[in-house]
Amino acid sequence: MCDNLVVLPNYTRSASMLVAKNSDRPANESQPLVYNQRKSYKNPDIVPLAYVEIPQFEETYLTIGSSPFWCWGYEQGMNEYGVAIGNEAIFTKDLKDSAANPDKQKGILGMELVRLGLERGKTAKGALEVITKLVEEYGQWGTAVVGEEKPYNNSFLIADSNEAWVLETIDHQWAARRIQDNFHSISNEMSIRQDWDLCSEHFLEKAVNAGWIEGDGNFDAAYAYTDFTNALQVSHIRVQRTKQLLSEKSGQVDVNWIKCILRDHYEDTFLEGPFFNAALPDFQTICMHSSPANFTWGITASSTIFELPKDEWHLPLIWWSPATPCTGLYLPIFLCEQDFPELLSNAGTVRVKKVNPTISAHDQSTEDSYWWKFRVLLDELKGNENGTLFSKNKEIARKVFDPLEQKWVTLIRDIEEEAALLNKTGKRKEAIGLVTAFSNECLKEALEAIDEVRVQINSVLLSS
Repeated sequence: MCDNLVVLPNYTRSASMLVAKNSDRPANESQPLVYNQRKSYKNPDIVPLAYVEIPQFEETYLTIGSSPFWCWGYEQGMNEYGVAIGNEAIFTKDLKDSAANPDKQKGILGMELVRLGLERGKTAKGALEVITKLVEEYGQWGTAVVGEEKPYNNSFLIADSNEAWVLETIDHQWAARRIQDNFHSISNEMSIRQDWDLCSEHFLEKAVNAGWIEGDGNFDAAYAYTDFTNALQVSHIRVQRTKQLLSEKSGQVDVNWIKCILRDHYEDTFLEGPFFNAALPDFQTICMHSSPANFTWGITASSTIFELPKDEWHLPLIWWSPATPCTGLYLPIFLCEQDFPELLSNAGTVRVKKVNPTISAHDQSTEDSYWWKFRVLLDELKGNENGTLFSKNKEIARKVFDPLEQKWVTLIRDIEEEAALLNKTGKRKEAIGLVTAFSNECLKEALEAIDEVRVQINSVLLSS
């Protein structure tokens, strides 16, 4: 389960395109932040993916993305040209037939398509074309969960500084719509109905041949392809809540407001938030927590906000919070050539990626993994499986984390503009030095803040 959103420049306070995603994954599946340099290949060979091999390009672009510890691909990511992509699993009628067919040709994972689009696409439209060509040729496959194997299809949110697209894929078929509204959100459901701008040659034909068109014969893509045996409330409430919150800040959406959205548990609604506490959920929320009843499937494992550059001089900027964002810190990182901190890219005990989820070991906590530091902290804040101490401890954590986040938000605007000016005057090395020093200092402060939260919650526990 995941949630993606995009806000177009005319609707943001900074006049920049903003993209964000909460990636919901199994509760103990680490999802560190992975950095891959631009590369050139004199003799391009193949790219070994989970289920297929595809030809390599002569050049791949600099990318950053959060990646499940076993996976080659990204849940969400951005490249050096300011293209950002996030994906969603969607539940379509064809999946049961695919799963039951022993001769079904296996294809590409949605997360692999995210990274491939970023490595090979200089614009949102270019990344869309990369993904759709691969989908048409190879199709899709893979449950993307360690130890399991079954098919799933994907929806993608793809954006650059100038435009944003929704792409929805059904095996080898696809449809895409350019977003014309001020903002848009997608979740684990199809959203394209009769309003697509582009589609594959046999997009309608597939539904017609399968007998999935009902009623008056007007083709509604979402209605035709959606598998109604999957509960619709799994995603629709979340996507509507995201849109509701975005609509409240007309022309004034900023990073701080998107953080609030990504940390939401329906607190300011008629539901008044969870009945007990957010760590003991009674419904699925944008900031997802694991339930003893297992109906949430896992937790928000990675939360990301992408600020896409206004021009060629400004650097792409990512705000990343590992694990549940309501208990996390959004760390600012500029995307540029740099010595990326291993602490951010480290998983736990599993350090060698096994691209096939059916053969990977399960990851476990280690001290040199930034992701695991926040995942362990989440359990400490809960106190026990039912989150008996969560509300009180979360308040302690936020009193430490919130001022630090706001400090970074305040400082980063001057850093950003100074780096852009250095870039514009041919001093890129100095610009990179400036922004990496800032991010490294933020990382140091984040680690100190985690320790401070632990000290405070332990002090309260001992005094009670």
